[in-house]
Amino acid sequence: MKKSDIAMLILIIGVSALLSYFVGNLIFGGSVSKPVDVETVPKVSSEVAKPSADIFNTNSINPTIPITIGNQATR
Repeated sequence: MKKSDIAMLILIIGVSALLSYFVGNLIFGGSVSKPVDVETVPKVSSEVAKPSADIFNTNSINPTIPITIGNQATR
């Protein structure tokens, strides 16, 4: 290859790189900073509310106790 051929290849590669850079910016756009509203979460408290006395009382049914219905003999 001659020196003029190498210089022409370098010129073509450089022009195509610049052209692809500008076309890429036109298609995909550049980085533009836009303000964004972000929803914030309220602060979580470590306090626990006392449970309702209607549900958690001394007269409520305990579902962990085995129940025997009728007169069943154990095997």
